[in-house]
Amino acid sequence: MLISLIDILVVIVPVLITVAYITLLERKVLAGMQRRVGPDTVGVFGILQPFADALKLLVKEIVVPQQAQTTLFLLAPSITLISALIGWAVIPYGSSLVIADIELGWLFYLAVASVGIYGIIFGGWAGNSAYALLGGLRSTAHMISYELVLSGAALGALLLASSFNLSLIISLQSYIWFAVPLIPLFLIFLISGLAEINRTPFDLVEAESELVSGFMTEHGGFVFVFYFLAEYSNIALISAISATLWLGGYTLPIIDEPIYLSGIVLGVKALLLVLTVIWVRGTLPRLRFDQLMYACWSIFLPLVFALVTLIFSLYVLTN
Repeated sequence: MLISLIDILVVIVPVLITVAYITLLERKVLAGMQRRVGPDTVGVFGILQPFADALKLLVKEIVVPQQAQTTLFLLAPSITLISALIGWAVIPYGSSLVIADIELGWLFYLAVASVGIYGIIFGGWAGNSAYALLGGLRSTAHMISYELVLSGAALGALLLASSFNLSLIISLQSYIWFAVPLIPLFLIFLISGLAEINRTPFDLVEAESELVSGFMTEHGGFVFVFYFLAEYSNIALISAISATLWLGGYTLPIIDEPIYLSGIVLGVKALLLVLTVIWVRGTLPRLRFDQLMYACWSIFLPLVFALVTLIFSLYVLTN
């Protein structure tokens, strides 16, 4: 049990540190795109800014609204954060370097990612605020909708691998990444991933112009930190799972890299996808909610079904 706990800490602690610096990376990249400086005062080049922000939030007073459901109000952010961290258990960082190398690794990821929505729903409902409640309802509609697109797009890679095991999926991409022959599904997967983690242009859950801050309008201080960490943990997680499913994970085509470089290879691929998420935020405007749902049900979902059916037909004919 002690060894298992150490394995978990070896993964979770770097993830939390990475999440802290993704916030700094986002602020610096957006500042560069908008001709601003960004954080540059706290520490050399602003590298201590994430810790200053964390300290500021930790010492803030926690205010619970009157007539709020206090237990759910305080518990909901923990549910969202825990689900975002548990998903890292099935990500392979190298050959035999994975906390839980289970046969149903992809289904495990989908299951724990789906649990995170409960933290958003409960937080929005428990806050006793119309803005927070509406934000929670919006999140329910659009996250469930885009989970269908996300899981449907992933079927293309799963059919090629004939397995849900993420380590096996990576090993089968030693010569060519699945994203190359299945680039339409890969792009749809990335787009639905943005919607799944509530990022621009799909951040209707916390639309400042309409809902103040959506489901977490009433949350502040320490409990808000959990929602904040969950959002950026999900950015890193969806980038890592995308690199695993579509870009060969910790491997490079035809090249047998040393085992100590495998984590670096996965990290570089995930970092490029994180930069893509940031670039999209700084480039595209937010969609209206009706446009968001129309794109899911009338464009992406039929397109995914058509492409997966085509791939399945070719798979049957060749086997």
